[in-house]
Formats: sequence, structure tokens, C-alpha cells
Amino acid sequence: MTRFLVVLTDVRPVEGVDRNERVTPERRRQVVGASSREAADRIAGAFMALGMVRAGRQRVKVIAVGRRHTGD
Repeated sequence: MTRFLVVLTDVRPVEGVDRNERVTPERRRQVVGASSREAADRIAGAFMALGMVRAGRQRVKVIAVGRRHTGD
């Protein structure tokens, strides 16, 4: 089973053509873990209702972070 992170970040200004999240990630405002995609989508939906997200100043990302081992 895959775990998920829901991340609320500030949108950074365009500083050039190369925008590599691995080299220079956006500033994180909030990070919430979820055990299922459905839970992550619900949390992301709540973040998307925030005024700063709706105004385009912040962004919501849902990231799969790995597999959780089940009792095989």
C-alpha cells in the first residue's frame, strides 16, 4: 500500500527557464501524511479551498512517498 504526503507550498516567482523541484523546491507551508489516495485527495481538496491557493499564491501537491509493507 502506498503512503501519500499532501504538501501546501508557496508559488515561487519565475526566475528563469529551469525550475527543478529537486534542486530548488518551493517553500513548504504545511505537510500532512495520508494512508490512502482517497484521504490525500480529501485533504488536498480542503487546502484548495484556501484563499491563497485560489488566488494562485500557494499550490497543493499530492506526492506518493513509498510502499508500506502489509503483513504478507
